[in-house]
Amino acid sequence: MASYKLLWVDDEIELLKAHILFLEKKGYEVETVTNGYDALDRCAEEAFDLILLDENMPGLSGLETLNRVKELLPATPVVMVTKSEEEHIMEQAIGAKIADYLIKPVNPTQILLTLKKNIQQKEIVTEHTQTNYQQDFARLGMLINDATSIEEWKEVYKKITYWELQLSETESGMQEMLAMQRREANSEFTKFIRKNYMRWMENPEERPMMSPDIFKRTIFPLLDKGEKVFLIVIDNFRYDQWRVLLNEIADSFTVEENLYCSILPTATQYARNAIFSGLMPNNIARMFPDLWVDEDSEEGKNLNEEPLVKTQLERYRRKNTFSYHKINHSGAVEKFVPQIPQLQKNDLNVVVINFIDMLSHARTESLMVRELASNEAAYRSITQSWLRHSAVSDLFRSLAAQDCTIVLTTDHGSIRCYTPIKVIGDRNTNTNLRYKLGKNLSYNVKEVFEIKDPVRAGLPSPNLSTAYIFATQDNFFAYPNNYNYYVQYYKDTFQHGGISMEEMLIPLVTLRGKKR
Repeated sequence: MASYKLLWVDDEIELLKAHILFLEKKGYEVETVTNGYDALDRCAEEAFDLILLDENMPGLSGLETLNRVKELLPATPVVMVTKSEEEHIMEQAIGAKIADYLIKPVNPTQILLTLKKNIQQKEIVTEHTQTNYQQDFARLGMLINDATSIEEWKEVYKKITYWELQLSETESGMQEMLAMQRREANSEFTKFIRKNYMRWMENPEERPMMSPDIFKRTIFPLLDKGEKVFLIVIDNFRYDQWRVLLNEIADSFTVEENLYCSILPTATQYARNAIFSGLMPNNIARMFPDLWVDEDSEEGKNLNEEPLVKTQLERYRRKNTFSYHKINHSGAVEKFVPQIPQLQKNDLNVVVINFIDMLSHARTESLMVRELASNEAAYRSITQSWLRHSAVSDLFRSLAAQDCTIVLTTDHGSIRCYTPIKVIGDRNTNTNLRYKLGKNLSYNVKEVFEIKDPVRAGLPSPNLSTAYIFATQDNFFAYPNNYNYYVQYYKDTFQHGGISMEEMLIPLVTLRGKKR
C-alpha cells in the first residue's frame, strides 16, 4: 500500500497514542500537533493527504483552524474528531465542507474507515469495479451471443452502458476490454436487425415498440386515464446520456424507465416525423405530401411537426387539446417555464429540445468542442453540465411541482464513428454519413445493410430505382474523391442515421413529480 501522510491536531494527543500506532501499522504516516497555530504552520510547509482535527482546543478553535486550513489546502480532506455533540458546531463544520465528523470516543476501525473513504476511495472503487467487470465479462459475452429478441438486446445494451458508466468513474484499464465487447455486441446487433427489420416493417403487429407507436402505445393510454401529459423529446439523446441526467432529477421524480427501437434511418426527418405522425415515412409522404420534406429540399426537415401531431390525433378521432413548442436555447426555455401552469389546461404539451443534436454537430465542426468532448465520458459530462447549469433544470423543477405526467424520449441516438466505408453516388445523393439513398449508388454490399425496395421498409422512394444503404457498427460513408481529407475530418465524430445499439435502442421514460 502507498504511504499516506496524515496530520492529527488534538490538544490531548497523548491519549490517542494507541490509535496512532494502529494507523502506523496499517502503513499511514502520522504527524501530530497539539494546537491550531502549529497545524497552520505545518500546512504552510507541507501537503497532507488528510487532516484529523479536534474542535475544542485552547487558543485557535477547531472551526477557526478548519477555515484557515481550507485557505491553505483547499483540496485536502479534513475530518473532525471531537467530543462536541453540539448541533450548531456540526452544521458549521459541514458548511465548511469537512469530509467527515466523528464523535469521541472513537475506535481505531472508525478512523481507518474514514481514511479509506476519503483518501483511498478511488483506488478501492477502481479495484472493486474492475474485479466485478472481469467476473461479469464472460456472462455478458454469453448474453451477446444468445440474444435473439429485442428485449434481450435491450438488456445487453443496458448492461454494457452500466459498465461503461461504472468504469468511466475509475482509473481502470478495463475500458478497452469493454470497448471491444461493445464492438462485438454491435456486430451481433447488426445481424439481428438484418434478420428482423423487414419482417417488422411488413408485419407491424410483430414488431417491438418503434417510432410510429409512441403515441398509440404510450401517450394515448395516459390521456385515456385523464392524465395531463408533457411529451419532452430531446433530439439525439442516447441511453447513457439519460442515465447521467437521471442523477440530476431522481430526487424530484418517480421514474419508469424503458427503451424502444427507432426506425431506420435513425435521423430526425424520418424517426421524429414518424413519432409525431404515428406513420412510417412513406405513408407521411403519401397521405400528407405537403408535410413531408424530400431529402434534396433546402427546406428544414422538421418544420411540420405540430401539424403532424394534429393529423395523428384526428386520425384516431381524438379530441385532446395540445400545444407544441420547440426549444433551441436557454432563452427559449426561460420564456417557456412561466407558461407551464397555463399549459396545464391542455391534455398534451409537446416540447422538442435540440441542444444535444447541436452539440454533436458542433463537435464535428469545431476543434475546440471536440477537445471539450474528447471521448464518451466527456460527451456525457457536457450533457450533465448542460442540464445542471442551464434553464432546462428549471423546466424539470417546475414540471415536478405540477400535477402532470412527463414522457421523456428521443427520436434517435448517435454513435462515435471511426471506420470509413467507400461509397460512390451521383450529385443528388444525400450528405448523411450513416445512410445514403439514391438511384446510382456503388458500394460493397457486405459492408452495409441495403434496402432495395424502400416502400416495403416504410420509406419514400423518390425514383423507381432508389435504394437505401445503412452504415453499421462504427462505420461511416466516405467518397473516393478527396478521400483522405474527408476521412480525417469526420473520423471520431458522433453521427446518426445507421444501425447500432446507440442509435436504435433509445430512452422512453415516464416521470411523475414526487411532491405533486
